[in-house]
Amino acid sequence: MSVVTHWFLPTSGDGRTIVERFHANPTQGTPASRGPDIDYLAAVASAAEVNGFTGVLTPTGTWCEDAWLSTAALLARTSRLKFLVAFRPGAVSPTLAAQMAATYQRISRGRLLLNVVTGGDAIEQRRFGDWLDHDQRYARTDEFLRVVRSVWGGEPVDFTGEHYRIAGATLPAPPDPIPPVYFGGSSDAALPVAARHADVYLTWGEPPADVAAKIARVRALTDRPVRFGVRLHTISRDTSEEAWREAGRLLAALDPRRVREAQERLAASESVGQQRMVALHGGAFDGDPRGLEVHPALWAGIGLVRGGAGTALVGSHAEVADLIAEYHAHGVDEFVLSGYPHLEEAYWFGEGVHPELRRRGLL
Repeated sequence: MSVVTHWFLPTSGDGRTIVERFHANPTQGTPASRGPDIDYLAAVASAAEVNGFTGVLTPTGTWCEDAWLSTAALLARTSRLKFLVAFRPGAVSPTLAAQMAATYQRISRGRLLLNVVTGGDAIEQRRFGDWLDHDQRYARTDEFLRVVRSVWGGEPVDFTGEHYRIAGATLPAPPDPIPPVYFGGSSDAALPVAARHADVYLTWGEPPADVAAKIARVRALTDRPVRFGVRLHTISRDTSEEAWREAGRLLAALDPRRVREAQERLAASESVGQQRMVALHGGAFDGDPRGLEVHPALWAGIGLVRGGAGTALVGSHAEVADLIAEYHAHGVDEFVLSGYPHLEEAYWFGEGVHPELRRRGLL
């Protein structure tokens, strides 16, 4: 079986260093040197399309542009690229979300993928007016997805649960095709929801053995067919030395004070996945990028200041392909990738790693 690769749309800004505003207070951190204006986002999307990526993930949060509006504006600037739109169930009703997805599928001619983000940061959730605790948020997501999938079935839907009470929910027409649901979460509250609803279960880039253990837990909870994906950054070059030199450049640009501040914020996250990311490096670094290599060609340096996905594939194109093949052997079929800057790194990966994966029969 082959793998599917996706890229990332930097709607919080981009640059030649790690953009520290991700999952952080928008008024703190180093500002992005490239703003997320529509022309730059169109350039990144076009680069992803030209370089053979299936889709692009667009994040959700108060630190970035809205994913639905940003990607809808890019439909006319691309022709085949799919958009993995992240959104928060607590910020929109399930009936409206079902309607938005159906409309998006019609105007895009089937280019929507849905990334359901329950939310692991209470501070960020409260910015959206959401005061539920961690486990309650996953219980609400479960109800949300039950309603959405029922409404997509085409018949009027009545539903009464702990979080939603809905009568006669309908659509003019269901989406065609039904968009696949991408879903992540590492906690005991998250995994059963993933098992019930996810078409693709996403995890951040932990070492392959840890990802395999998580995949096994989800598989044990369901008899449904579920695909698995991993979210990673990438630094791929013609030689291993060049790639690690680039990782060192990103590391050297980090302000130790910013690292401490970021680690304090990230350590306070309710997200189990975020806690696992922090545990990979512990916030310590001595200036040597190889000191943050937590598995061959897997680098945890991004997570020193960036929330969410904090690891990167680093190495020659063949070494990066080796690690992708290792993940794939453990059951990972989809890779959601990014790099700084996203425009240039899309070409490094597309022109270097994609051909290597094709030679191995993986793409």
